[in-house]
Amino acid sequence: MSDLPQIHWTEDGVEHSALWRSEAGLPPPRRVVIADDTTTADTAYRLACEGTALLWRGDFQNARQLLQAMARRTERKPKKATRPGKKAKAEAPASPTEAFHLHRLAQSQRARTLGMLLLPFGADHSVPLRRAPDVREACEQVYGAASEPYVASMRELLGMIGAYEWRKKGVEIPALEDRIHPWYGVFSPVRGEYVDLVAAEPLPSKALAFDIGTGTGVLAALLAKRGVKRVVATDQDPRALASARENIDRLGYAAQVEIIDADLFPAGRAPLVVCNPPWVPARPSSPVERAVYDPDSIMLRGFLEGLAAHLEPGGEGWLLLSDLAEHLGLRPREQLMGWIEAAGLKVLGRSDIRARHPRATDIEDPLHAARSAEVTTLWRLGAR
Repeated sequence: MSDLPQIHWTEDGVEHSALWRSEAGLPPPRRVVIADDTTTADTAYRLACEGTALLWRGDFQNARQLLQAMARRTERKPKKATRPGKKAKAEAPASPTEAFHLHRLAQSQRARTLGMLLLPFGADHSVPLRRAPDVREACEQVYGAASEPYVASMRELLGMIGAYEWRKKGVEIPALEDRIHPWYGVFSPVRGEYVDLVAAEPLPSKALAFDIGTGTGVLAALLAKRGVKRVVATDQDPRALASARENIDRLGYAAQVEIIDADLFPAGRAPLVVCNPPWVPARPSSPVERAVYDPDSIMLRGFLEGLAAHLEPGGEGWLLLSDLAEHLGLRPREQLMGWIEAAGLKVLGRSDIRARHPRATDIEDPLHAARSAEVTTLWRLGAR
């Protein structure tokens, strides 16, 4: 018997149920109605906002178009009542921190609303709808083997299809002169600033390096390419571990790089310890966001607190960290410096690089002021 929860609905006067799948860990919707090609976007959006899910029975491509129409409705600005003859004034957030929290709230509400359009799946991961693509392999890569029909959100399926294509195509990494193939739920190294910093920084040693929180394995591969004879890369997420092993094997560095399941540090000491932790101290709302959002800076503080004990004498710890949290008022620079000092560490040097990702120049982004000022830093740390 599966330990997945069940979703229940009534169709043609008959009670039905099926397994419920949600990678974000969301519970099955309590209210479910049947929707098809006759369902309008306004009706679907209203029901979704009210917390009613729509189980689709029409054409698959029409469902995709309906989801796009619902998404457009989430982007509409609410109209504010004004007195006759007066124009409404947009109220700007009082601070970057408030702007961030409002942005996250809007993202959460949008995800919840768009997640209410549901699809049926067969026991083989197929979607039994007209003009539905073959999504069996994409679903199996995320969910594993299936043995019973289930229901999941269309938004989640589209995310899995996108991740499946990224995994096949890969992400070009100029510093590697090759591609990294990220798995679903593992942060894709599309932002190359931190990779370029590691590629350019002089190595303190080529004997051994630890890569803490390796993800796709991109930094471990880069260190191996730069001539580090042995790299021990750690992670705790099963998909990250599998993704890193696959990438390292494909790139031909399996003899140099060992991927292990560990909470931050492996046993022993190294002359170089590298870590690119999540850079925003906030709660993630999906698996892939765990690479960006780190509640209470748990991973960052854990790395700093344990670093001195895992450095060889004269060794260096490379902390790769964006200062976006500072511009958002979520973590002041003084706090980071205090954690470094309290951990018995000192700053040996630093290298900076400005953000190059598209959001840094998108003036329509609600966090544009912070993103446009973002700098990623490679902090060279040593034991005091």
